[in-house]
Amino acid sequence: MDTEIERVNLYLQRLQNSITSELQRIDGKAEFETDIWQRDAGGGGRSMVLREGAVFEQAGVNYSEVYGENLPASATAHRPELAGRQFRAMGVSLVIHPDNPYIPTSHANVRFFVAEKAGEAPIWWFGGGFDLTPYYGFEEDCKHWHQIAKQACDPYGAERYAEYKKWCDEYFYLKHRGEARGIGGLFFDDLNEPDFERAFGFMCSVGDHYLPAYAPIVERHRNDAFGEREKKFQLYRRGRYVEFNLVYDRGTLFGLQSGGRTESILMSLPPVVNWRYNYKPEAGTPEARLTDYFLEARDWLAQN
Repeated sequence: MDTEIERVNLYLQRLQNSITSELQRIDGKAEFETDIWQRDAGGGGRSMVLREGAVFEQAGVNYSEVYGENLPASATAHRPELAGRQFRAMGVSLVIHPDNPYIPTSHANVRFFVAEKAGEAPIWWFGGGFDLTPYYGFEEDCKHWHQIAKQACDPYGAERYAEYKKWCDEYFYLKHRGEARGIGGLFFDDLNEPDFERAFGFMCSVGDHYLPAYAPIVERHRNDAFGEREKKFQLYRRGRYVEFNLVYDRGTLFGLQSGGRTESILMSLPPVVNWRYNYKPEAGTPEARLTDYFLEARDWLAQN
């Protein structure tokens, strides 16, 4: 399946280029720095990071293609039939941390795996999705985000959006805090049905709908006035993002366990973050409404 793998690889590289170009245009000040790296055990990638921009405090968009003799434990925990197989993994992963607390942090990832063993057919699958992590909630943002997520899914089955939204709500959940990381979006994994073309097409649809979902929200809030109170709350809530990425995130665990490049793996972490002991927002404030209302799993497309 070398031809199919090359098609996926070309799409992923083009996706990284298109996303970084548009984010750089939106920011209007800073430019992405490109870092080409090699992995000792096989493969490499291209990390692109924008820092201290007019809109984005940090934006990281990473492309990687790695291979090796054995899949790490994070990839085989739920699929023991993959143990002992050679693997090839490629993907684009990004996390955008805005400066303005009224602009949400966003994350997107699309990826492709092939696991091979001599004398047996290769096992392949796609995964990915995108999700939104606001600090201050706005219903119009949540509705727009989920409308675009549904548009990405609709050509591939009426049930796809509901299924992958639910998976996203359940996956991006901090069990030790008893709260969601954000307002969700889409999450899918182990997708290899009904065939390669349809599965590949769905992954591309998710990747192509990320910017239409996020860019209008950025433009809507980029000039919102904020002060020290909002910035402090943003830094506090960023702590939840760090906790999820270091404790639960499969991509982070896969990268670290497979000997990936640490700087690229951890570029998802915000440049500045804060933890406050036993902090509880005052009832009735916008800060309290984030967890009391916006972070509760709900059907945003059914909201009045």
